[in-house]
Amino acid sequence: KDVRLHDGPFKHATELNAGILLSYEPDRLLSKFRSEAGLKPKAEPYGGWEAETIAGHSLGHYLSAISMMYQTTGREEFLERVNYIVNELKECQDADGKGYIGAFPDGKKILEEEVARGIIRSQGFDLNGIWVPYYTQHKVLAGLHDAYHLCENKTALEISVKFADWLNTIVEDLTPEQVEVMLHCEHGGILESLAELYADTGNEKYLAMSHIFQDKFILEPLSRGEDILPGKHCNTNIPKLIGLARRYEITGDSTDRKTATFFWETVVRHHTYVTGGNGDNEYFGEEDKLRDRLGDATTETCNVYNMLKLTNHLFEWTASAEYADFYERALFNHILSSQDPENGHVVYNLSLDMGGYKDFQDPEWFTCCIGSGMENHSKYNSSIYFHNKSELFVYQYIASELTWKEKGLVLTQKTSYPEEETTTLEISAVDPVDLTIYVRYPSWAEKGISVIVNGRKKHISAMPGSFIPLKRTWRSGDRIEVRIPFSLRLESMPDDSLRVAVFNGPVVLAGELGTLQD
Repeated sequence: KDVRLHDGPFKHATELNAGILLSYEPDRLLSKFRSEAGLKPKAEPYGGWEAETIAGHSLGHYLSAISMMYQTTGREEFLERVNYIVNELKECQDADGKGYIGAFPDGKKILEEEVARGIIRSQGFDLNGIWVPYYTQHKVLAGLHDAYHLCENKTALEISVKFADWLNTIVEDLTPEQVEVMLHCEHGGILESLAELYADTGNEKYLAMSHIFQDKFILEPLSRGEDILPGKHCNTNIPKLIGLARRYEITGDSTDRKTATFFWETVVRHHTYVTGGNGDNEYFGEEDKLRDRLGDATTETCNVYNMLKLTNHLFEWTASAEYADFYERALFNHILSSQDPENGHVVYNLSLDMGGYKDFQDPEWFTCCIGSGMENHSKYNSSIYFHNKSELFVYQYIASELTWKEKGLVLTQKTSYPEEETTTLEISAVDPVDLTIYVRYPSWAEKGISVIVNGRKKHISAMPGSFIPLKRTWRSGDRIEVRIPFSLRLESMPDDSLRVAVFNGPVVLAGELGTLQD
């Protein structure tokens, strides 16, 4: 809420997304929650994955997205929808009587009568006949968390606590061997939600539950520095590391931090394409072997959504420009480009095929990437600036305005980057402010960087891939001009130097081949 987007591609993407979010009918997203609670639905449910496989996941994404959009835009209609959905979920939970909320048919019965008793039939996406139940529950808990933290809805926390208490009855008596089998089924970032509940309540039970949902099969080898990713489903695993990252911030567990960091470094340095995306047909391949993994099903958008969440955690620990550079790469070349700039529709996979094209989805089909897409284009203002008490990092070059109330400072960033090579930062301050402002010197900047403060050019001793500190007492009217000359350059495949992508500055170039005709 302290950052406002100014005119440019990110504000345009946000406005398109706002229109889509407001076109959805909350009662249709809530329909199966009500029917499973024994209440009469107020509307027919939506189709797509909501009808076929993972009913309820879209409501969780939607609740997160409208909570974020309220922060991004300040529009009361988003807050009204947040409060309405939370109240409806409370009615469902009260009708159940035990704390359960869910939308998949017979989900509660199967979890209570089979899984809780150790009768577990688990596959990659199926747990006792339910399609990824914990994945969906994570999305709903994440939505409630955002409603509580971004919209100050205290009922959302109460619902989460009661639901987690019910969930504990399912898993508390399982043996480690039974848990390991159960966790073979994709379970999203429910570890993260439980860690967040521990942070919000101080109740050790939720911390203990987060350890139950710690997939040792994947996370223990990673903690030892082993790349066991080849052949693994990308988006099944990235949220597990976000959970470890968040738990480290809460508990200080150094193993959680080491594991999350190793995973990020392994994915970004050895399994990532030039756009910042990863995976082919949703799976990781062999390390540094990307040449023959190009097609219309490369780089699932959910993967990038989750990698950027993980990236922000790691940046907050170290303020390393490497994380900011990766964020820029993936934000501009995948996330922003995953949205149709005319109607706001999004893609599931961003094709990297030769002569490939974007396949924009029906926004009412409700795949996982429709869900994460709701959030992607609701929160651009959340990752432009970072600060501590005495330092402000300009993390991304995006036209925006930051209001730092505690400092009595407003910083306005004027730019049409990456359409231009320059950004200007203008200061307005109630009183003079002692502060170090860090501007990013991107690793791709082959022609250097120019920084001018109040008309005086600064001597730059820093190298590309770093932040340049500007320490002074800032006053109203102070002005920073940053110019980063773009250049055409090639980036090659790690396993084929002759297969290359062409960049101009931070942007991957593509050949315009016209419009696909039916």
